[in-house]
Amino acid sequence: MVSYDLNEMLKKKNTDAAADSEVKLDDVARVRILSPGRQVFKRFIRNRLAVFGSVLLITMFVFAFLGPVIYPYGQKDIFYKYDTQNVNYALAKENTSYSGYALDKDTEIPRSVSTNINSLIKRMIQADAQSAMLGSGDEAFVLERSSDDIFVLNSVKAETVASVGEGDVRVGTYDSIKDSIEFAGKAVDGLEDALRSSFNKAGGQFVHEGVTYTYSKAKAKSYDVFMAADGVRYTGDDMDASFEKAFTDAAGSGAFSFDNGGTTYYVVESDNGHDAVAAGSGKTVSVYTRLVFNSYETGKTISDDIKAGALMHMYDAAPFEVDGSSYHIQADGDKTVLYEGDSATAELSRYSIRRYTGEDSIDYDLKKEIEGCITRMSESGAASDHLTYDLPMQNEDGSYSYDENGQLQYVETEMKISRRDTGEYVINCDQIIYVIDMFSMSSSKHLLGTDGDGFDVLARIMYGGRVSLMVGFVVVFLETILGVVMGGLAGYYGGWVDNLIMRLVDIFYCLPSLPIMIILGAMMDALRMDTYIRLLIMMATLGILGWASVARMVRGQILSLREQEFMVAAEATGIRVKDRIFRHLIPNVMPQLIVIATMGMGSVILTESTLSFLGLGVKHPLATWGTIINSVSSATAMAHYPHIWIPVGLLICLTVIAFNFVGDGLRDAYDPKSKG
Repeated sequence: MVSYDLNEMLKKKNTDAAADSEVKLDDVARVRILSPGRQVFKRFIRNRLAVFGSVLLITMFVFAFLGPVIYPYGQKDIFYKYDTQNVNYALAKENTSYSGYALDKDTEIPRSVSTNINSLIKRMIQADAQSAMLGSGDEAFVLERSSDDIFVLNSVKAETVASVGEGDVRVGTYDSIKDSIEFAGKAVDGLEDALRSSFNKAGGQFVHEGVTYTYSKAKAKSYDVFMAADGVRYTGDDMDASFEKAFTDAAGSGAFSFDNGGTTYYVVESDNGHDAVAAGSGKTVSVYTRLVFNSYETGKTISDDIKAGALMHMYDAAPFEVDGSSYHIQADGDKTVLYEGDSATAELSRYSIRRYTGEDSIDYDLKKEIEGCITRMSESGAASDHLTYDLPMQNEDGSYSYDENGQLQYVETEMKISRRDTGEYVINCDQIIYVIDMFSMSSSKHLLGTDGDGFDVLARIMYGGRVSLMVGFVVVFLETILGVVMGGLAGYYGGWVDNLIMRLVDIFYCLPSLPIMIILGAMMDALRMDTYIRLLIMMATLGILGWASVARMVRGQILSLREQEFMVAAEATGIRVKDRIFRHLIPNVMPQLIVIATMGMGSVILTESTLSFLGLGVKHPLATWGTIINSVSSATAMAHYPHIWIPVGLLICLTVIAFNFVGDGLRDAYDPKSKG
């Protein structure tokens, strides 16, 4: 008898059936072999655009996150180069301001005096005055005019003898405790009794011998007493009529001083008119001049002590000593020369000629050439002039060139002198200088050139891609988290919870995103916020403004899922509400979430680039694709520097398209109706 194994017969039958027929993707046997994940993957890779988008995204991530590790330059590295440019070589002007040189270093000149000296000198020259006073009391100074070029400042003891003008004059201070007046000048007989008889703690006024007096509280129990008077008022003994006439005439004409009885009195402006001040003995503390010391030896510095001594002996030709060396001033033709011993060391000139940086490193001969050109321009009224002069020769790196004997080499250089509206003269010439390498074209050193700040464009694009992609992921992640939580609660609970959350969704749909970002950007600009904090705030704002669409989608999906059998079973088994939502409902919504997140990534990157381009997002010098395009935002810059914005624009387009391709592919792959 032959026995048969039923299991072996079924296996043999299935093997023969498989050999005889081709198994299709939608056959039951085939479907049982493939897991759901493999089915999605199979459908996804059949979509060529989705595969192309995936390759693009992988390339972008490698470029943005691994590229900066390999590339030798950073996003904030500034590059320089040596270049021949027509530069502002020197600046010349006729000196109109007066500089002071101290003769007595122990005397401190008050700021109120030093800041007014230049304006007082100009007024004295216009009025042809020989002397004038600044300050008062123990800090009085007399400025004496030696010539239009030199003024000497003396510290003096000063006493106000009279005042002229209208208004109240302070008579003294009344002490209510001592019941006496401490007079500021000459005592007034009977004034104390008159004040005492009408005294009021709040202050007031009274009349004494036909003159009105007022008193007001100063401090503690003391009161300031003022006299209402016009005309000349004396603080000491009365002067004769000739004094009053000379004083009033001087005050009325704006004179700085007047003589009376062999004494010089200085007229000083006061709050209510003018004061006549008598100057006592004093000492010279400093000398002021508009002359410039041009040294014959380039780069040699002449000390302030030597300059002060030379100015004080400008017109007497007397020798003076400084630090053991003898100096004197001597006129050589139309020049005034400072001598150290028998050697000429510097010439005094009204023209200040310095390098444009302010350094006094120009040859004396070149200064004289420039001064001659300025004189010709002033006489002819010309706006510009040219001269040729031998300047030190430069190498390609900007350093000076020396011959085999170590001597500095020179090259004939043409220089242009132009007059500005301010009266200054600018001297231009070609020089090799070390400058920022701006807007250079592609080279072996900089594959995509440099931008207007001297940054390497390729490095900026790499780091910018890093930020832009990171912004896309963070914003979408934040949108998804908020949308899932709010949508999950609304879809599961329904009722008033659903109604409340959906009304909140409606509000967020109505919010104008761009105006909000403009206002937020202006606020951050006003607060001068740190670049990285701006980035975090921008990502948080975009995420908060974009969660509503995710919440609405999740709510709709959960509304359809919560009535199905597996949820009824989950509820019957007593699973907690939190677990029902986030362990059973949300995982069933994940395919749709992945599709929405992927397709929304490109939109977020585009939004960030737009905001940064408009100056509302990330700020310079942090690189994003938007800020890179913003650096050449004008039409002229875009026309001249396409190597900066075209690569960035292409990367933005390719990234957004790649995310859209991947999103479309995932949507088709997750669609259960898709057929292989």
